[in-house]
Amino acid sequence: MTETTIRPFHLAFPVNDLEAARGFYKGMLGCTEGRSSADWVDFNFYGHQIVAHLAPEEIGEAKTSKVDGHGVPCRHFGLVMGMEEWQEAADRLTVAGVDFIIEPYVRFKGETGEQATMFFADPAGNAIELKAFKNIDQLFAS
Repeated sequence: MTETTIRPFHLAFPVNDLEAARGFYKGMLGCTEGRSSADWVDFNFYGHQIVAHLAPEEIGEAKTSKVDGHGVPCRHFGLVMGMEEWQEAADRLTVAGVDFIIEPYVRFKGETGEQATMFFADPAGNAIELKAFKNIDQLFAS
């Protein structure tokens, strides 16, 4: 794959309460709502389509993996943002009292891939990561 055009992604995930999902994604994260039914709802997640499907039997605790001394949820989704946008989100979520899985911080400081990151969960326990790179050109650097 050589093309570097960034395209919107689509992600579907289970929730156990659509109204709680609406409250979180619209109210906490500022997502707008798209199409919906009695069993699912689309959200605009910073220009990407995410879909919360009512599937309470699919909800479960995520396993973790050690990264930079933290237990990162193995099953999570997220977004790479600009540093200023990331800081605004971190400040908004902190003020709102979000219970972070991993509080906002900079990891790999001074190394290739230095990035600001934070992890938190929606009401159904789906882990979300928001991150921003000091140098976006190092997104896939090793």
